Amino acid sequence: MTRYIQFFALILGIVAVDVLAFSPGFAGLGFGESAFQTALSVTLLFGSTLALFYGSYTLLFKQPVVLPVKQIETHEDYVEALSFYRRIRILEEDITLGLSQLNRMKKKKETLMNVLHQRFDPGELSFKKFASVAEEVEKLLYLNIRSILNRLNVFDEADYASMMKSKSVNLPQKLFQEKTKVYNDYLTYVKDSLHTNEEILLKLDQLLLEISRLDSFEAGDIEQMPCMQEIDQLIKHTKLYRQ
Repeated sequence: MTRYIQFFALILGIVAVDVLAFSPGFAGLGFGESAFQTALSVTLLFGSTLALFYGSYTLLFKQPVVLPVKQIETHEDYVEALSFYRRIRILEEDITLGLSQLNRMKKKKETLMNVLHQRFDPGELSFKKFASVAEEVEKLLYLNIRSILNRLNVFDEADYASMMKSKSVNLPQKLFQEKTKVYNDYLTYVKDSLHTNEEILLKLDQLLLEISRLDSFEAGDIEQMPCMQEIDQLIKHTKLYRQ
């Protein structure tokens, strides 16, 4: 959708430049009044056409370069890498959900840090504890997305589509079942990771709610907060699961 918006913006930009250039009230370009003006008008139209064709190719047809997973570091890197796999039809909804989770995590983390800065001094133990948990939870979500990207990188969409189209007609039943199981494992892993991310985001919401309810508390009370205990368990469980 973003590419179509960019393409639409490109068309509007080119049209606006041409209208201003040929409008008598602005640049007033035209044909026939002088050789220089005619040459300038032809050059502008040629450039506009070239820009439109190049923009169309770049925005609508050129495949983006896939960034190797080990080089992914920033939020933007994760968004770009995950967006590439939107082309896999069977995973389109899952990829959309993953992108939504990345954006929601960024916003929730920013909100949580703003709340902490409003309620605590950055040097306070309470601030450090909550901030540390937020960092751990964020790392966990990005770790899940990284694991998904590793699976997507080796997912053979063409082979999967061919197998599902021909079903077991061209394959022995046992081989077809084994291949189906392999691909189902891919798909199940992606969905399980996304479900874990939804749980992570829910815990962050609950943590924000609990912080907003507490008027005053000691740093030692933080460890006893139900949400903090649940987040701690979620982090431990997920790390064990990923090993």
